[in-house]
Amino acid sequence: MRTEATLLHELPLSAAERASHSVALYDGASAVDYGALTSDIRRFANGLSALRLGRGERVAIYLDKRRETVIACFGSTAHGAVFVPINPLLKPDQVAYILRDCGVRVLVTSGERLRALVPVLSGCPELAHVVVTGARPPPGAAGAIPTHDWSDVLDAAPHGSHRVIDTDIAGILYTSGSTGKPKGVVLSHRNMVAGAKSVASYLDNRDSDVLLAALPLSFDAGFSQLTTAFHAGASVVLLNYLLPKDVVNAVAQRQVTGITAVPPLWIQLTQVSWPAGATAHLRYFANTGGRMPFETLKALRALMPQAKPYLMYGLTEAFRATYLPPDEVDSRPDSIGKAIPNSEVLVLRPDGTACDADEPGELVQRGALVAQGYWNDPEKTAERFRPLPAREPGVVLPEIAVFSGDTVRRDAQGFLYFIGRRDEMIKSSGYRISPSELEEVLYATQLVGECAAFGVPHASLGEAVVVVVTGRTGAALDPAQLLALCREKLPAYMVPAHVELRDGPLPRNANGKIDRKTISAEYRSAAEGLPR
Repeated sequence: MRTEATLLHELPLSAAERASHSVALYDGASAVDYGALTSDIRRFANGLSALRLGRGERVAIYLDKRRETVIACFGSTAHGAVFVPINPLLKPDQVAYILRDCGVRVLVTSGERLRALVPVLSGCPELAHVVVTGARPPPGAAGAIPTHDWSDVLDAAPHGSHRVIDTDIAGILYTSGSTGKPKGVVLSHRNMVAGAKSVASYLDNRDSDVLLAALPLSFDAGFSQLTTAFHAGASVVLLNYLLPKDVVNAVAQRQVTGITAVPPLWIQLTQVSWPAGATAHLRYFANTGGRMPFETLKALRALMPQAKPYLMYGLTEAFRATYLPPDEVDSRPDSIGKAIPNSEVLVLRPDGTACDADEPGELVQRGALVAQGYWNDPEKTAERFRPLPAREPGVVLPEIAVFSGDTVRRDAQGFLYFIGRRDEMIKSSGYRISPSELEEVLYATQLVGECAAFGVPHASLGEAVVVVVTGRTGAALDPAQLLALCREKLPAYMVPAHVELRDGPLPRNANGKIDRKTISAEYRSAAEGLPR
């Protein structure tokens, strides 16, 4: 019998040893049990050996959520390679950047996606093989790069894989790139397995759970649906949705017990109708990727009265940082909670000393979940991954923590509160304004569907506050009425100088979050008379 998993691919393998006939994945109309999944993981690992893929070399997966995506990710680590999941929403030039940046050797994709990529693959000199799912690829489908049919790779003659230990690299997850080119966050087996065990422990995941994978698997919170489920021996519903109603239908059809989503999706889900009994099996719902608007939280709790709400905060550089236990939600719904199990969160001043209670500071995370830095980017790695002072004078080697760039405060009871991204804070009339705090007030009016707040240069104020909003589904929105309510509820320095009304939805980044930076750039370009 296999011992408890220490390597990423051991999570599903251990679950298969416990219950091989239990469902691991729901992929469309198909159910895949743990026995079949782990068999294909081993076969894919063997297929990479047949391609002579070296230890630590990168395998990119550019597919939507499907059985082959999961097999390729876990099969890559079983071989001793590194998986690189690419968001299926990315365009060819963005995909090519990732392939070049981390020197991908094997690309797994579909025939349709490959046809779109062909013009850019010649600029990826280290790419040696393309594995194609679906119909068998014709000769020359990837130009001069050899192509291989998925089934042929799985049926390759046996070869040996590489030795792997838990400090080896398992995956590289690319950030959304809202502040420039995306950065590849390097995660070890230890990072990912420790994260799975920690999250599964406080969500109390068990083998009877059915988790909905609605977020991209290239997003740390999306991939976490796989790792936490596999650790518990639970089932995962792979969902590629177009409309919020698709999520509702999947929850009802598969009797989902747990959903993790980002605020824009939660907002949409409160504005569609749910059939009677659709939420009856939901045990919990969890939020990540930004603060949950209080009005949205209230609506979800009314919609899912038996489900426990988990409000979480995390960053790709350390998987997860904090969560708020459900029994604390009523007393402090605006808190991001405390550190998750097997992790510590510090609130530090710029000089590295600890902040006092309620003093704003930078959130810094230490522990087994802290990533290995950014791929091929020593400058940005040095900015975010820095040594902490040794706790004991005899300790010689430094401990590396991740400095989030997020401003938070910790109250006297130890609960944390998110204030804002350091680079997104609005500086107006000498005040520092948190965009998320302002957005919370806008949502509380119950007039807006979605919103984004940001600052724009102003001669006398430094920055003027601007908000871009959409109306709620089926309802008209009067910007003047919204501004009047803001004047009632906000100090004068926080009242928006301008409200721009747009048709929804607002732009998202690749992980489904409202893209405040893109919205701000569009607004500034339009204001300056430049092309959008």
